[in-house]
Formats: sequence, structure tokens, C-alpha cells
Amino acid sequence: MEGTAIARIDDLMDKVDSRFHLVHLSAKRAREINGYFAQLGEGMGAFVPPLLTTDTNKPLSIALEEIAQGKIEVAAATEPEVTPEPTDEPA
Repeated sequence: MEGTAIARIDDLMDKVDSRFHLVHLSAKRAREINGYFAQLGEGMGAFVPPLLTTDTNKPLSIALEEIAQGKIEVAAATEPEVTPEPTDEPA
């Protein structure tokens, strides 16, 4: 099935907690894959290569397939902590 499957939205949504998280994760991974392809001739090795063999060379399609197949570890989205700003008023 590797290399021929197309990532389905149902499979992708099972891996993440929201569509926003899916978009953010796939865009980030697609940029990493694109960076890998861009630096191939330079021999720098600064980026992680695609984690699976596919028929496509589109970074976003590769990223979505990696997420669907569980090759990318999805961390739970956390809410940012909001700390109240100090006020000049006495307590």
C-alpha cells in the first residue's frame, strides 16, 4: 500500500484533534520536505528526507501521506498559558 495510497481526510482526522492542527502540521512537514529537496545537491543534510516512497513529488502530498500512515508523531495541541499582567492598583 505504500507509494500508491492517497491520504483520505477521514484517515487524517483520526490522527489529529482538529483541522487547524492538520493544516499546521502538514504545512510544517511540507516545508521540511521542500527544504530537503532544495538542498539535495549541496550535501548539507540539514532536513529529514521523506519517510515513505511515493509516486508523487509534491511536498504537501507526501506530508499528508506521512501523517495518514502514522510516520509523523502528532503531539497534542496545548492551550497557551495566559498570565495576568500586574496592575498598579493595591490589592
